[in-house]
Amino acid sequence: MNMQSPPTLPYYQPVARECELFETAYDNGLPLLLKGPTGCGKTRFVEHMAAKLGKPLYTVACHDDLSAADLIGRYLLKGGETVWVDGPLTRAVREGGICYLDEVVEARKDVTVVLHPLTDTRRTLMIDRTGEELVAPAGFMLVASYNPGYQNVLKRLKPSTRQRFLSISFDFPGEETEIAIVAQESRLEPGRVAPLVRLGGHIRELSGMDLEEGVSTRLLIYAATLMAGGMSVTQAIEAAIVEPLTDEPDMQQALRDLVATIYG
Repeated sequence: MNMQSPPTLPYYQPVARECELFETAYDNGLPLLLKGPTGCGKTRFVEHMAAKLGKPLYTVACHDDLSAADLIGRYLLKGGETVWVDGPLTRAVREGGICYLDEVVEARKDVTVVLHPLTDTRRTLMIDRTGEELVAPAGFMLVASYNPGYQNVLKRLKPSTRQRFLSISFDFPGEETEIAIVAQESRLEPGRVAPLVRLGGHIRELSGMDLEEGVSTRLLIYAATLMAGGMSVTQAIEAAIVEPLTDEPDMQQALRDLVATIYG
């Protein structure tokens, strides 16, 4: 978990009207769910909008062991005394900030029970351990995200939870937009970024066949950053794309063959 209040507006290239929808949701106190593959820009979008709105942002990376207490808070021993320490969700509610739950389906089931009263007209957070019932102020917003491609029977967002959120589907941007994003983030000239983005497109066509998921925009930015720093194309792609995507030798070789086709 980290709390950030960025001094400058993080770069984000809008694809459709997602910024307008976020602002409308914020203005009306409505929760928002972002759906899309890993590394397609969901987190950067939230960071951008929080900075644009001038709101503190509490980001929580959800995982198997994340419990409701991790979000709400707990009693801790400090200097020989037992004191209550707010969790990120509680701090966001108290301050009227934005709480972003990244990959919310990974969290334990008791987390959704806590979220439900915050996602309807009550907009309340009950802290059982202290007996407090917090009413979220107008500035509070709950945002969550998940990757539908990774859902299974055991980890699935229940309809009773999904239907409490507005929702936006994210995907990888179109080629020209992705070139602009990767060039902006890596400082590599667009002419050298273009074949890298084409490579990403070809790799994504393999997703669901031999790869669990296609290469993310984030990994393309990593590769371009290495190239901008003077690393060769082969080394940069090996470290930022081939190795992160798969451990299978045959698949790694297939990716290298694809690189050779794109770069000659």
